[in-house]
Amino acid sequence: MTGATGNVGTAVLRRLHDVEVTGVVRRPPDLGRAGRTAAGTTGTPAGVRWVAVDLASDDAERVLAEALEGLDAVVHLAWGFQPGRDDARLRATAVDGTLNVARAAVRAGVPHLVHMSSVGAYAPRTSLVPVTESYPTTGVPGSAYSRDKADVERILDGIQEQHPELAVARLRPGLVGQGDAGSALLRYSLPALVPKVAVRLVPVLPMDRGTVVPVVHADDVADAVRRVLDRQATGAFNLAAEPPVDAAAIATALGARLVHVPAAVVRGAAAAAWHARLSRLDPGWLDLAHVVPLVDTTRARDELGWTPRVSATDALAEAVEGMADGPDGGTPVLRPRTVAAEARRLLTGLSTSRRPTP
Repeated sequence: MTGATGNVGTAVLRRLHDVEVTGVVRRPPDLGRAGRTAAGTTGTPAGVRWVAVDLASDDAERVLAEALEGLDAVVHLAWGFQPGRDDARLRATAVDGTLNVARAAVRAGVPHLVHMSSVGAYAPRTSLVPVTESYPTTGVPGSAYSRDKADVERILDGIQEQHPELAVARLRPGLVGQGDAGSALLRYSLPALVPKVAVRLVPVLPMDRGTVVPVVHADDVADAVRRVLDRQATGAFNLAAEPPVDAAAIATALGARLVHVPAAVVRGAAAAAWHARLSRLDPGWLDLAHVVPLVDTTRARDELGWTPRVSATDALAEAVEGMADGPDGGTPVLRPRTVAAEARRLLTGLSTSRRPTP
């Protein structure tokens, strides 16, 4: 499993507690450190065999092929979100990394590849009617994340055409939330020196009241992964819980009052803050949020027997609580986020970016 220490990866590891797992990550976890997770336990079982590799590196395919030798399936979860201002680096991890994983699976003779795609791969919605897996996966032009997800779908199309012996499944979840990912969400969204208590101090939420997004809990995504593996299922599966999360629900989760502001105005303000380096929120995420389609999960329910146990609003509330309270998943990706640590990281970046003194 690639990305085994991330938001979805830690949930999948919990679900695969009775399976031998090789975790492929860039930074293996410190198994001596027990993270303060929402469940009160470390998020990474000690029985996992860890392999350290950067999926975008020149020798990634070779290292991966050796690690995958003799395995029954590959679950590809790895995806980059930081550094958020380096689209080329993120694309290398996402697109080149996925190609390396797929080629390594073929090279090692692994029969089953389960790829974590996203509803973000879909084209912009034309209505609020939920779409099936046949909806075009051409992405949202303004979102780098969406474009990369769509391009990976094309890569998998090519792999399947060239190597029909490799069975490929694609999971397309909505926004995935869990409490243990709260610290990571803070790092992706808030300026470095803003304390986490700010999450509880939002008086008003300026947002277009027409905003609505599909959401699902990480544990329910993990359950779908297990079902796909057990059934050796192929094809695409939408994953989302009810009800779809709208602007009012987001404001409620934050304890804020919703103030309607048109999407174009919100996007303009976010872009200005982004370019002024006052915000870590890439405005492309708003482009995606404003047009991402709602999804029909009938296929997952009928073919996998999958039903989400956590409502979308409860998953959102747990994620927000995790951001404010700060549990972590006990891994480098889901490490605690503190102002002191962020300040040290910021200062280190400034010092290493200076020219050396002659």
